[in-house]
Order: sequence, then structure tokens, then C-alpha cells
Amino acid sequence: IVFLVLTGIVSAQNFKVKASGTQTFNFADERGRNQATFYSATPLEDINGTASGISGTVSFDPANFAKTIKGKIVVKVASINTGIELRNTHMKSANWLDEEKYPDIVFEIKSVSDVKSAGENKLTFKANGIFTLRGVSKNVVADVEAAYLEESEQTQKRAPGDLLGVRAKFNVKLSDYGVQNQLIGNKVAENIEVGVNMVGSNK
Repeated sequence: IVFLVLTGIVSAQNFKVKASGTQTFNFADERGRNQATFYSATPLEDINGTASGISGTVSFDPANFAKTIKGKIVVKVASINTGIELRNTHMKSANWLDEEKYPDIVFEIKSVSDVKSAGENKLTFKANGIFTLRGVSKNVVADVEAAYLEESEQTQKRAPGDLLGVRAKFNVKLSDYGVQNQLIGNKVAENIEVGVNMVGSNK
């Protein structure tokens, strides 16, 4: 009985799909539907921003998820939009994200932990990785939910192949990356909430 229970726990921490062996999901999307988001508070207003210039891949063996997952996601600083053009320009300047010198924001997965089943072919876990912003790299831990969708007529409307939907969130401290937290006269919160909502295909 104990063996059966342990087997059930192990299988629940993987994806039960037809695909076997390493699957690589590409998150580049020319339509810009994949997005990173960030949120910060200032004394006068909250700042919500998005970035659609996402690329990168995540790969893993569905039957051995935790031990095989690896990947790198890249966000183009140029694609950041806060809804105000002057603020966008300021954020991409040398004092802030310095787009000219550091055009990419990168998150590279090193390992995952606390993998749990969250429904049919859906897992939640903590992704331990290296986050690089403005040329500075730091260890971060992201809370992630991933859903594996096998190819069907419905998924083909988004993209061919099996799809992997990913939602992730984590916090970064601006001063850790050499960013001055002043934006057009307003002091931005030191801690920024970062989120990602994206879908990748293995074809």
C-alpha cells in the first residue's frame, strides 16, 4: 500500500502525456501575446508595466520533470511599456534599465523544488534561477504554475504542437541591480513585483 501511495505521489509530480523524452517549448511569439508584467508603487501613483518582447525555451522530460527541466527566458527592454511615453523613455535610460548597454533581461532556470500537482497535467513549483537585469545577476526563486496541453483542434488555434502554459511571479530589489529608484521625480518602491504569462510550443 505504501508503495502504491508513493508511486501516486511521484506520478502526480510529472505530466502524463503521450510525448516521451525531452520536449523543448519555444516561447517566441511574433504576435506579442506572451507578456511579462511589473508593478511598483510611488507616492503619487502605482506603476503597472508590460513587456511583450519575450523569447527563450524551456525543456524537460514529462515523465521526469523535476530532474530534467532547464530553460532560459529573455525579455527585451525595448518592449517595456508603462502607458506613458516619457516614462518609458526614462525607464530605458542609463540611470534605470540602460537599454543601450543591457538590452536583455534574463531568467535562467537552475532547478525546481516543491513540485505539486494542481490538476490534470498542471504543476505548481518553485523555480530556482539566475535573474539578470542591467548586467547584474542574482539568485531568485519564482512561484510557477505550468500546464501541459496536448495538441488538439483547440490548441492549434494558438499554435501547432503540444503547448506549455506558464504563469510565474517573483520580486526583485532595484538596488541589487544598480537601479536608481527615482522615476520622473517620484520615488519608486525598492521591491518590484514581476510576473510572466506565456505559452510555448514544442513544434
